[in-house]
Amino acid sequence: MPTDRLHIKADDEVIVISGKDRSYKGSLRRGRVIGVLPKEERVIVEGMNTIKRAVRQTQKVRQGGIIESPGPIHVSNVMLVCPGCGKPTRVGHRKREDSTLVRVCKKCGVDIDE
Repeated sequence: MPTDRLHIKADDEVIVISGKDRSYKGSLRRGRVIGVLPKEERVIVEGMNTIKRAVRQTQKVRQGGIIESPGPIHVSNVMLVCPGCGKPTRVGHRKREDSTLVRVCKKCGVDIDE
């Protein structure tokens, strides 16, 4: 059931934990989130899930050929990397004193939204 809120936002650093982009030479792959599609529960990560498309040349705008672009990945296949401790972590939520909701790292307790 799709929701309008995800625990990952644009410009977060994530690690791919499942799927074809999971490992690269034995280590998990990291990337920065370019876009978020909350209705489809998917995120677009820089350099992951590359899609190749053949594009025709236009008169003024672009050169023709094969273009590679990142495709969407389901949000359950990525995990947020904490900016404080640098480890992949689950996300908790906490209210501040001014009643704003912030994301919190479950491992070290640091606020992710600064």
